[in-house]
Amino acid sequence: MSVAGPPAINQGYPSTRDDAPLVVFDFDHTLYDGDSGGHLFRWLIVRSWWRIALALLIAPVFGPMVAFLPTRRVGISGFVWAGTVGLHRRRDLDALIDRYVVGHTDLIKRRLLPIALEVLHRHRGQGDRVVIATGAPPELARAILAFVAHEDLPVVGTLVGPRFGGVGAKRHCHAEMKMTMLREAGFSGPVAIAYSDSSADLPLLQAAQQPVVVNPKASRVAMFQRVLPAGTPILNWGCGDRGGDRVGNPAQGL
Repeated sequence: MSVAGPPAINQGYPSTRDDAPLVVFDFDHTLYDGDSGGHLFRWLIVRSWWRIALALLIAPVFGPMVAFLPTRRVGISGFVWAGTVGLHRRRDLDALIDRYVVGHTDLIKRRLLPIALEVLHRHRGQGDRVVIATGAPPELARAILAFVAHEDLPVVGTLVGPRFGGVGAKRHCHAEMKMTMLREAGFSGPVAIAYSDSSADLPLLQAAQQPVVVNPKASRVAMFQRVLPAGTPILNWGCGDRGGDRVGNPAQGL
């Protein structure tokens, strides 16, 4: 199945200067309500009966691993493998990602957080250098933003490639590695503002001149208050099951 290219992108933003403030957005639970990669790989599994059977077969081993942080990546990788076994090239996965996004546009649109998008638009309107840095495959965030939100933005994400007969993570854009991959992608200079929900993004938030925690787990709010500068905004942009101060007006997004 061939997928048409994304719709025309809104070009109404000013040109971005090389010395403009660098603004970094996480994707999951920041712009998108939920785990976009988890939703993708669930679809990859349920698209055929034998992948469902394979996932059920490995679940007793890999399922419990997902529940514990030290083994979570290994557990998730098992189910990613079940969804991609038989794929041998990154572009094979990219084509399936485009199919998934086009086929689920309405559902994905409901998961994009309006307040988050308004804050993103504000930064672009100011001419800031805006980049998305995500633990998901970059093609997924890029396709969602292009097909659904009509945004054309640079995305730094987890690099994938052939792995054990399927497609898996070669380099995970996570924790300290997220900062490394941003710099290697050419986003040098100080981070003016960083938006993220995750304690894994503490290296990014602590590197930012102005960190903003959005949609954190309620159990992590006290930790963020302890390790980030006093007065750091801890906001909720519309994730109903998450913590942070509720923001009802996009103008109050920051």
